[in-house]
Amino acid sequence: MRINNHPILGDDERREIVTITFDGQEITAYKGEMIAAALTANGVYKFRYTDKQKKPRGIYCGIGRCTDCVMIVDGIPNVRTCVTEVRDGMKVETQYGRGEWENEKE
Repeated sequence: MRINNHPILGDDERREIVTITFDGQEITAYKGEMIAAALTANGVYKFRYTDKQKKPRGIYCGIGRCTDCVMIVDGIPNVRTCVTEVRDGMKVETQYGRGEWENEKE
């Protein structure tokens, strides 16, 4: 699902692979890409569920304005995944409603 050869930007020359965990499952990503791009490349399109109607949301604006892509990242809710780079070993979770801080779950 990645664009490896863009007509204007040219070839994607990123080569360093990192591993992140999404809802308990390890997936690979390119170092430097946004979390939302890594998830989409791995077939993940639902990032969160709304608070009131429990409807799924995914990437929409892609520039950090709309909040449809927010997820829990390393225990922090409401992280805008379309503008946050992956880091090796990061933990990404689907967000339900407004999200909970990791220490609130205990």
